[in-house]
Amino acid sequence: MAGSAAVLEDSSLLSKLDRTLLPLERFCALLSGIAVFSLMFLAVYSVTGRKFFSSPMMGYVDYIEAAMPIIAIMGVSYVQRDGTHIRMDMLVSKLRGRVLWLFELISVLLILVLILSLTWGAWDHFDRSFDCARPLCSRDSSIDVGIPIWPSKLVVPIAFGVLALRLILQAVGFGRAFVLNLENPVAVPLTLTVAEQAAIEAASMEGAD
Repeated sequence: MAGSAAVLEDSSLLSKLDRTLLPLERFCALLSGIAVFSLMFLAVYSVTGRKFFSSPMMGYVDYIEAAMPIIAIMGVSYVQRDGTHIRMDMLVSKLRGRVLWLFELISVLLILVLILSLTWGAWDHFDRSFDCARPLCSRDSSIDVGIPIWPSKLVVPIAFGVLALRLILQAVGFGRAFVLNLENPVAVPLTLTVAEQAAIEAASMEGAD
């Protein structure tokens, strides 16, 4: 499961690249949150129309389907950066030193291979849907109100592309930690102990005062 983690920073090139990518990941996560928030308003509008005016919102299901890629995957790179995505913490927390960094490196590389394959396939899927010779540049559209589907399909390779960049940085970070046997490498999520997590929470509460 996901656990608490920290990402250290320093003046190295790797850490600078990490901090450069972070605003893009935050923006993608923000878009995901906005999509979720917008669907809440659409749900209220549709239910209100059906309940009081016997006229639900046209294309409600189409809008949900169009927003689903944004909701599902736009924020994945952001949570991958700080280790709050799904992780096997029960196993990882027992490892130390080079064994831990090797385990993390292999895991990240396997994920990277999968994501690159999915990005390639997702781009082909988008390319089959996009055609500027047709109305709205779309070869296909939603069933109810005819929303072009290619923007939703484009979201997938974009989100996976950002995630691939994050995985490359983490692979370099874990590889560097393995070779140099670093205790606290930068640009990678470091699992926090309960005591460390409590100390960080206490420090944040003192800062709030």
